[in-house]
Amino acid sequence: MSTAPRHPMLPVVVLCFGGLCAALTQTLVIPIQSELPGFLGTSAANAAWVVTVTLLAGAVAMPVAGRLADLFGKQRVLVTSSLILLAGSLVCALSSSLAPVLAGRALQGLAMGFIPVGISLMREITPPHLTSTAIAAMSATLGVGGAIGLPLSAWIVEAGDWHTLFWVATGLSGVVAVLTWFAVPHVRDAQPGRLDVVGGLGLAVGLVAVLVGISKATTWGWGDARTLASIAAGLAVLVAWAAFELRQDDPLVDLRTSAQRPVLMTNVAAIAIGFGMMAQSIVVPQLLQLPEATGYGLGQSILAAGLWLAPGGLMMLVFAPVSSRLIGGAGARVTLMVGATALGAGYLVALVLMDAPWQLLVASCVACAGVGIGYAAMPTLILDAVPMREAASAVGLNALMRSVGTTLAAAVMGTILTSRTQAAAGFEVPTLGAFQLCFVAGAAAAFLGVAITAAIPRRQTPERESERAEARSAA
Repeated sequence: MSTAPRHPMLPVVVLCFGGLCAALTQTLVIPIQSELPGFLGTSAANAAWVVTVTLLAGAVAMPVAGRLADLFGKQRVLVTSSLILLAGSLVCALSSSLAPVLAGRALQGLAMGFIPVGISLMREITPPHLTSTAIAAMSATLGVGGAIGLPLSAWIVEAGDWHTLFWVATGLSGVVAVLTWFAVPHVRDAQPGRLDVVGGLGLAVGLVAVLVGISKATTWGWGDARTLASIAAGLAVLVAWAAFELRQDDPLVDLRTSAQRPVLMTNVAAIAIGFGMMAQSIVVPQLLQLPEATGYGLGQSILAAGLWLAPGGLMMLVFAPVSSRLIGGAGARVTLMVGATALGAGYLVALVLMDAPWQLLVASCVACAGVGIGYAAMPTLILDAVPMREAASAVGLNALMRSVGTTLAAAVMGTILTSRTQAAAGFEVPTLGAFQLCFVAGAAAAFLGVAITAAIPRRQTPERESERAEARSAA
């Protein structure tokens, strides 16, 4: 298998590129969502699953991919994830009906396991002075890929057929697979154990049921029997799953480790900060595209709105080295608090600066800078608190918690925007007060994340360096 590269930055760049490509697929179809029923010959309700199925598959994949990486080696799982992304993109590129597109989108979602596994590998393949920066950059790809995906896909669709979106994704996935195979070292980090298949199925069923209930709450209604039944059934399955996992000698997720205060509080904070990150991604594009006749809409096209949002995504990457320096100087806990505070400040800026596209750009950049800082600190907190043998699965669980936060944000923002509307040009559109309430909710979630993070205890883990040194020497 491959050996350690001569230059330590090469695998870091490859992993970041792979993470960006995986994240990009999450928002790839959003600019054409309203046109999907016509493209696929189906109803709007069915076409909505083209977006939802990717989010659900990604949520399930992240902890499972992490466990597989701990058992069989991280580089192997990274290559497999990139090949799954390639297969899913190719299926979508060759399809024009709902069922195969849903299958392809589900495969694209499963490839999201690439990101937490890549983050967990950083500590084993980078020298100490590069580790924090590498983790920060890889973490930022979650936001950067999504932000870049919006204008890129809008431009591609305007220039050609919608299938081109997936042909581009197929090409990028192929490049990622080749680079991951040849440039990312195969560290001998596999641990003895077995894959908890029953636990994986239980987690998948429980998560999907809960997330379907949350994601469909805007359409069905929060008090609808389908919403309540889906969420309740999912929670019941997750409780049974947790009881099952606690009795296993080799569980899919070590809940005893996850229940330790540093890990638990970091994961709870991830839900709040994930909520804050996603809220602006939903609200700001709608405000940008709303007609100027409303008095507060900014009348931007889909492509223009995406371009106004793109700098915010790049801010996440720009602030990765800033986060690294903060982690090295003040610690990951304080860094996460700084990031969440900046995220909340971005929403407060949006409350008073929402009269022009450039004003929302400023607010978005402030919020995204906070996301870039905070997203880098979370995996560092997790990696400092868990044994090296559980690194990938623990980071995967943390990524799952962020996904729960983003799904909850999508549902809550959707509910707020559809419950407060007014007539404009013959259509019902969200009121100005609805957008302002969304910004307040986003700020509240971010500042809640600050409070939760403050409860994370400081923890010294000198043994982590010796574990890491052993892993690096095996590369």
